[in-house]
Amino acid sequence: MQTSTVAIAGGGLAGLAAGCGLADSGFRVTLFERRPFLGGRASSYQHPGTGEIVDNCQHVLLGCCTNLIDFYRRIGAENRIRWYENLTFLEPGGRASVIGPSALPAPLHTAPAFLKAACLDFSDKLAISRAMMALMPALPADRGKTFLEWLREHGQTRRAIERFWKTILVSALNEDLDRVSVPYAAQVVRESFLKSAQAGYMGVPTVPLTELYSAGGDYIRARGGEIRFRAGIESFTPQSAGVALVTNEEQVNFDYLLLALPFDVLARMLPESRETSSLAGKLEHFTTSPITGIHLWFDRKISDLDHAVLLDRTIQWMFHKSRLLESRASGNGSYVELVVSCSRSLVEKSRQEIIDLAVRELQEFFPEARSAKLLKSTVIKEVNATYSPGPGMDEYRPQAAIAWPRVFLAGDWTATGWPATMEGAVRSGYLAAEALAASAGNNRKFLVSDLPASGLMKMFSQFETPPRSSEPASCDYFRFIAP
Repeated sequence: MQTSTVAIAGGGLAGLAAGCGLADSGFRVTLFERRPFLGGRASSYQHPGTGEIVDNCQHVLLGCCTNLIDFYRRIGAENRIRWYENLTFLEPGGRASVIGPSALPAPLHTAPAFLKAACLDFSDKLAISRAMMALMPALPADRGKTFLEWLREHGQTRRAIERFWKTILVSALNEDLDRVSVPYAAQVVRESFLKSAQAGYMGVPTVPLTELYSAGGDYIRARGGEIRFRAGIESFTPQSAGVALVTNEEQVNFDYLLLALPFDVLARMLPESRETSSLAGKLEHFTTSPITGIHLWFDRKISDLDHAVLLDRTIQWMFHKSRLLESRASGNGSYVELVVSCSRSLVEKSRQEIIDLAVRELQEFFPEARSAKLLKSTVIKEVNATYSPGPGMDEYRPQAAIAWPRVFLAGDWTATGWPATMEGAVRSGYLAAEALAASAGNNRKFLVSDLPASGLMKMFSQFETPPRSSEPASCDYFRFIAP
């Protein structure tokens, strides 16, 4: 029996997840990636101005990212993730509040730490608790409201919104609360804070992102596949028995095509035909939100923390890369990456303006930074980092299978049941691989189940829809920050 050939356009997480699954199922995979490395928006490269290997933006995962964790295990990269139970919230001046689990059953597991948190007063905590209770039974429906409207309807204080809801959700969804749909915000909160303690553990890569995801390319090659760098698919023509492709190198035919591309790139390459009109119409509804990463290298240690949430300022997160990266374990000084999600206020600012702002704010949280010398720095703006998960957007997110029987879609913007996250990207790749395999008569399943509820949250599991390959149940992933 002849092996079916599959072309995959895009070497980000969606394309890699699909490629690994299909290669493992006997398909001969050829993955086309325009850049000279894998990972897509979750990648790293040697920055020409600093000579350092930098991630395009910091990415983390949570324990409830079951498909992303499955992907790491599949390619042998799970030992490159360091897990943390606690999050440290810092106020200007350096006062810390540590939120982490206790021995209490879910959803009460974080209650002791939450009640002790100095960054919120009693009225804030009472308001947050009421809202949490409203979110416990099930995800609210999308009725066209934003989550900020929902919060105000549920009596949230100004400080609760700014220091808790905004801090958590803008990082997770890369969008302002007045633009986020209620179900997506509720999904993050339920899965991260309510369902179980394990779901809220935060994982941080200990190697540069491209090194992490290059293992996916090795996995495909080991199963007879091929990775073509600096090679892009320019156009495609669906045929009755395959798909004809035009790349930047040649014309070639494959049995199947899987498009794991950003929605705007896909929109530009769709053939003009009656079959594309519905998909093209959906893509017109997508808008994007930016993320900015600020990389700073100091001559001395500025903190003993591996990471921290920074409150009340432009900078939202600090990741102490010289403590996180294996390659810097014995180095001197501090290399930190600061993250601003939904960074529209920074898009038009110059590199130096952003660095000056970042250093100034960093010194408010970490006194040691005031006497440290800044050795080098860089700013990385992802202007179109993720799609904006506004009210009603699920209506426009396409399924993996489209009008042409041999062409399939993947990407964190497709109908995964998740917002634009690494978990969502892997889910999309698995879903597309399932749909493609099924069309070839192979009913192999790749999508894995959600992390189950624990403790008292088990009482609400009866109201949730079991995950299916075509419609995965909603869960969550805490992403900062670009897919």
